[in-house]
Amino acid sequence: MQVRGLLLLLLALILLAATAEAGKNKKEKAKKDVSECEDWRWGPCVPNSKDCGLGYREGMCKDESKKLKCKIPCNWKKKFGADCKYKFESWGGCSAQTGVKTRSGILKKALYNAQCEEIVYVTKPCSSKIKSKSKGQSPMLLS
Repeated sequence: MQVRGLLLLLLALILLAATAEAGKNKKEKAKKDVSECEDWRWGPCVPNSKDCGLGYREGMCKDESKKLKCKIPCNWKKKFGADCKYKFESWGGCSAQTGVKTRSGILKKALYNAQCEEIVYVTKPCSSKIKSKSKGQSPMLLS
């Protein structure tokens, strides 16, 4: 019975030592990834294929370089770039001369030191459909 208890104690000590060593390796790995450089210059997100989806961005700082994973949404306004975030106003009225409506966006955030315009303007064609105000009501109830 004493031999069994001694073996269990020995096994517990071995597991404890292995766990401590694994934790030490994780800490050392995390220290290797930390850079001393503070003035990183990041490039734009470059998709792996076509013009949207998963990709990477490269960063440079002194002699160091890094690559980070990034993603450009496929429904993104390519004109502004994926690193420029804007707060848009409501759509304006439809112009009878041009057949488009316009709205403006004010820069909210520039990610990775991106070069973004402070104010952008977006246009879209006016809707040719006339929206009815009787949504959800039966035609029998309207008469």
